[in-house]
Amino acid sequence: STFIKVEALEELAKISLKDNKNKKAILEKINELTISGMEGIISFPDSLSERLSLIKPDKEDIIKLVQRLRNKISGSIKRNKSFFVKNSKNIFIVSGGFKEFIEPIVKEYGVTSSNIFANEFLYDKNKNISGFDKKNLLAQQGGKIKVLEKLKLQGEIFVIGDGYTDYELKKAGLVNKFFAFTENIERQSIVGKSDHVTPNFDEFLYLNNLPMSVSFPKNRIKVLLLENIHADAQKTFKEEGYTVESISKSLNEDELCEAIKDVSILGIRSKTQITSKVLENGKKLLSIGAFCIGTNQIDLKECMTQGVAVFNAPFSNTRSVVELALGEIILLMRNIFDKSTALHSGKWNKSAASSYEVRGKKLGIIGYGNIGTQLSILAENLGMDVYFYDKIDKLALGNTKKCDTIKELLKKCDIITVHIDGDASNENFISEKEFKQMKNGVIFLNLSRGHVVDIKALSKNIKSGKIKGAAVDVYPDEPLENTDKFLTELQNLTNVILTPHIGGSTEEAQKNIADFVPDKIIDFINSGNSFFSVNFPNLQLPSFENAHRLIHIHRNVPGILSKINLTLSEHNINIMGQYLKTNETIGYVITDIDKNYKPEVIKELKNIPHTIKFRVLY
Repeated sequence: STFIKVEALEELAKISLKDNKNKKAILEKINELTISGMEGIISFPDSLSERLSLIKPDKEDIIKLVQRLRNKISGSIKRNKSFFVKNSKNIFIVSGGFKEFIEPIVKEYGVTSSNIFANEFLYDKNKNISGFDKKNLLAQQGGKIKVLEKLKLQGEIFVIGDGYTDYELKKAGLVNKFFAFTENIERQSIVGKSDHVTPNFDEFLYLNNLPMSVSFPKNRIKVLLLENIHADAQKTFKEEGYTVESISKSLNEDELCEAIKDVSILGIRSKTQITSKVLENGKKLLSIGAFCIGTNQIDLKECMTQGVAVFNAPFSNTRSVVELALGEIILLMRNIFDKSTALHSGKWNKSAASSYEVRGKKLGIIGYGNIGTQLSILAENLGMDVYFYDKIDKLALGNTKKCDTIKELLKKCDIITVHIDGDASNENFISEKEFKQMKNGVIFLNLSRGHVVDIKALSKNIKSGKIKGAAVDVYPDEPLENTDKFLTELQNLTNVILTPHIGGSTEEAQKNIADFVPDKIIDFINSGNSFFSVNFPNLQLPSFENAHRLIHIHRNVPGILSKINLTLSEHNINIMGQYLKTNETIGYVITDIDKNYKPEVIKELKNIPHTIKFRVLY
């Protein structure tokens, strides 16, 4: 469970017991014995003997096991195969497993037979495994200790493992350090006894300043997810090897300043405010994921000047918001909400008065982006006449009609719904002036951002009857978490639907967002791709092999690219590929170079004037 992802004897049991009707119960018992032996609850020889008596394998089973284990090498071991090959004389495999299946696997990584110490099977005349050689040191209690004492190795000795017998080597004073390997299994009783916890082999190499196949151990990339982000996002980041912390609520500025200090990736939704003060404390921050559509809660310009790439989910919850808007339009036109509330109170009010179909009504959409356009298509399919207004010139879809001014839309439409972004310039975009321009008895919806509508003016116009019904999902001031009390002037008004910012809160939408945003961030971290970033120059790059990729983010001033190339030229470094994109604030250069170069090159590139961030990928 260090060199390979699984317990080999448990895999052997699955093969040997394939047709056994009691397979499930036997496998559970074998697992119990494995845990007891690895954690030192029972002696290792007893654990081994009892497991083998339950498995009863033959030679053919061992051949099948080897084939299976070749596909079960631990990810970080596989990544660092070149390290094993180059240092094979100083690497020893000391295992309570069996040489028959260990040797074929580790020899492919350059480890010689003379450096492999393990148990050995005994066979009967029919080639069935009858037991194991109990004279072998590793079949005895304290077997690993006895092997190391016999080897009399010189120099510093490190042991990497996940079991009690590995820790015993440190306890006996035979090794300098014990590294608890937790990539495949984490035994808390063993972790607490280790000198270091190494979640993968990359971390072990990094700690000891040994050459790695990757530029940085992934477990050292810390992810902080706030506001109850869907569990799939956490799963994706963890599978990538990152260290993930998840908090169900948002944090205020001071809390976030403290929490972000060691964070490389921050995931938020709409409530968390990313200010310049927060960014000043996030020195290790590489990327922010907005697990929603809007990004107005993030100081995008400051992120850009700090070299922090921001990604959002521009399409992932569009359908959910559109469906909520359509549902609320129908409920408000039929006055269903008030009738339902009355019936819950025992009042029967069967009447068609003030109850209308949506077919033939004029729907006005303010903001014709991803949500507005999809809403227009579905509303038209319901028989509505659709109009839209947008600050930017947009192509109308279907039979939707464009209004040249917002006044034109407000005067014309029976139902008005707002779907604009939360930019500061949109504060009170709909206020008393706009309400006056609307028809009497209009239906009004805001599912965009709280501050784009003047709440006092909306409340006043609902009370006066100017607005016949309203649905509001967003508010200027929203609670940080579900347990906080919420007050608004819109509470207890007739034919008003209030929802707690749930426009995009469906299982489907949150799962789509949790799939989309992490993928884009991981691609940026691993390869430098900035495609879909909302604040970085967009670069979509080919994959790189047999090269080191240099990521250079700098202020957009003349001459930086030439300084990068001059530095590489002075060190006689060949450029295998180079990509540059700029915007008004920053330049983003990615350079692929040969692997062989001196460390001082990196230092010189970091010290080029106007450099914001620099990192190396390989």
